[in-house]
Amino acid sequence: MNYLTTDEVSKLWNVSSRRVTTLCNSGRVDGAEFKGGIWLIPSGTSKPEVKKRGRKPQKGADNGN
Repeated sequence: MNYLTTDEVSKLWNVSSRRVTTLCNSGRVDGAEFKGGIWLIPSGTSKPEVKKRGRKPQKGADNGN
């Protein structure tokens, strides 16, 4: 299996290498391994989906529908 570094993956995913590292640290990149002080990411791994943030609707509130 071929592995890529965070720098290589960041160019493929069009994000910063710091963002790739953060995704790996949080366990959101499938198959990523931390060895020798660097993250190794299997080639062909897809970019994790963005977690949506925002306000949660209040219970019992009229949401305008």
